Amino acid sequence: MRIIVNGAAGLIGSAIAERLRGQYEEIGVDVRAAPTVGLAADCLDVADWGPAVGSVDAIVHVAALHAPHVGRRSDEDFRATNVDGTARLLDFAVSTGVRHFVLTSTTSLYGHALEPARRAVWVDEELEPRPRDIYDATKVAAERLVEAAASANFACTSLRMSRCFPEPAALMAAYRLHRGIDRRDVAEAHALALRRDGEPYACYVISAASPFERGDCGELVDDAPAVIERRCPGLAARMAECGWAVPRSIGRVYDAGRAEAELGFRARFGIHACLAGDWDPPPSG
Repeated sequence: MRIIVNGAAGLIGSAIAERLRGQYEEIGVDVRAAPTVGLAADCLDVADWGPAVGSVDAIVHVAALHAPHVGRRSDEDFRATNVDGTARLLDFAVSTGVRHFVLTSTTSLYGHALEPARRAVWVDEELEPRPRDIYDATKVAAERLVEAAASANFACTSLRMSRCFPEPAALMAAYRLHRGIDRRDVAEAHALALRRDGEPYACYVISAASPFERGDCGELVDDAPAVIERRCPGLAARMAECGWAVPRSIGRVYDAGRAEAELGFRARFGIHACLAGDWDPPPSG
């Protein structure tokens, strides 16, 4: 199978390209040069890609403007990259007989729906997005384009990945408990999505495995350490040995249960990998 990874120079795109390269004939595309990039091109010019990429079976669309670009890039830039770029890639895919399309989406699109009240928010595919900025709004729009394009001959999947930045170790580790993920797990989720059968369109939350249950949401806001000790005995002590504070309050929990059930996704690099010093990306600072 020949697969285009669009956005192959980025943090996530490079991990996906490396994961797929050993299994498929992978073509990395990006506007920036990188070891994972074989074609320097912009998805807004995808109509000109044909001679360079040849026949393609699948497209993984990672390239986007992200949350850190909000306020630094115009709304028009966001729409051009995140929405128009997706539309043009979909048109290219349909017109050339591509069979699979995977969009790298984000849990950020839930926006205001992530704000807790008296209970932590349980974040799964049934939670209704409430965008709070242009990034969120354009990712929702991109997902809708992907869903509308799906057909019996064109399987489309949106993967809403959770937080994956090289942040301070204590923060990254804590996030892996309830709202973060390792980029290696993100890459594996994309590999699994490319093999997905079933409905023409599917959407999945992709996050590290959380020990929490929906019934914990009230207590997580008020007394997260008690819930952590109950669900993961001894974890708080191990975190303390690393000099990491245990979260006092947790306002959201991401549930990757649907991806586990339907894709066979199992995140491997959660908080215990962090405790063992197994990081990718590495902590900042």
